[in-house]
Amino acid sequence: MPARQKILILDDEHDILEIYQEILARLPSQPEIHTADAGARAIALLESEPFNLLLVDLRMPTMDGFQVLAIVRRKFPTLRVVVMTAAEDEQFRARAYAMGIDLYLEKPKTGKEIINFVDCIESMLEKEDVGGFRGVQSKTLVDIVQLECLTQSSAILKIASATGEGRIWIQRGEIIDAAMGDFLGKDAFLEMLRWKAGSFEILPNDTPRPRTIFSSYENLLMETAQTIDETSPTDLVTGEDTNSLASFSKYKGVQFVIAVEGSDKTTFEHWAAENPDRMAAWIHETTRALRTLGDKLEAGQLEQIEALGPQRHVGILSSDEQDLGIGFTRSASLPHIRETMKQIEAKWAS
Repeated sequence: MPARQKILILDDEHDILEIYQEILARLPSQPEIHTADAGARAIALLESEPFNLLLVDLRMPTMDGFQVLAIVRRKFPTLRVVVMTAAEDEQFRARAYAMGIDLYLEKPKTGKEIINFVDCIESMLEKEDVGGFRGVQSKTLVDIVQLECLTQSSAILKIASATGEGRIWIQRGEIIDAAMGDFLGKDAFLEMLRWKAGSFEILPNDTPRPRTIFSSYENLLMETAQTIDETSPTDLVTGEDTNSLASFSKYKGVQFVIAVEGSDKTTFEHWAAENPDRMAAWIHETTRALRTLGDKLEAGQLEQIEALGPQRHVGILSSDEQDLGIGFTRSASLPHIRETMKQIEAKWAS
C-alpha cells in the first residue's frame, strides 16, 4: 500500500491553519496534514521528514513567505509549493512565480472558491514527477491553464519551448486570446497545447486585450485536445474514429467520454479520458453488477447510472451492445447531469 502523501501548511494565523487542516484532511487522497505558524518551524519540519507539498502564506512576521521560498527552493528544489495569500498584488504574484512556485492562490472566501481550492490542491498531488513545465512538476500546459482558470485569475501566460514562444491571455478565469508566431486565437492555443515541456512565466494582465476566443475554457480545452488526438493516431486507444465521442464535448460540464462495447464489453474507445483502461473496467464491472442485481430483483433492464464523486461525477448509458460513460466536472449539479444525459442519449441513439 503506497504511503500517504504529506502536506505542510505555513501560516502565522492559528485559526487559518485549523480551517485549512480541516478542509484538506477531506481530500480524496487523504494526505497527512502538518502545520507550522512560523517560517523557522516550517524549515525545521521540512528538514526532519519528506513532504510532497508546501502551502505557504506570504505576509508573516519575522520571516515572511518570500524568505521561506528562497530557502525552500535552495534546500528542497523538487518540493511542490503553493502560495496562499490574501494580498491581491500582481507584483507579488509575478515575483512568487519567478521563484519557481507551482501555484499562486488567493485565500478562498466563498464555498465555490473553497471547492476550487480543494480541486487545485488535489490536482497537485495526483501525478508523478515525469517532465512537464518548469515550476509545475509533472504538469502539462493543459494543467497549468486549468489551474489558472479555476482560480479565476487575470494574467498572461508566457510560454516557451524548443518549438517557439507564445502567450495566452486569461481574464477572470476565461481564456480570451492567444498568440504564437503567425498563429492567433484558437489556432495559437492549439499549437501551444502540442508542447510537451518548456517553461512558463506569469505576467500581469494590465493592458486591455480584445477578445478573440469566446468558448468556455473547459470546452476550449476539450476541443483542442480532440484535435491533437486526431493528428496523433498512435495515442488513440483503438483505430476507430473518435469524432462521434468528441461531439459530446459541446455539452457543458462534460470532461471525457468512453464507450465500452463488444460481447464481453472489453473493447473500448475514449475521448479525453485519463486512465481509460481503469475507467473502462470500472464501467464494465459496475454495469454488470447492477444488471445482475436488477435480474434478481426483477427490476427490468438497466438503462442509466448516475455516480457522484469527490473529484468528478460520472453518468453511464447502458444497452446490450454498448455502455457509454460520461465524466462531468464536480461542480455540475445532478439536475444538469440528468438533463445532459437525456440529450446525449437522444444523440447516441441516433
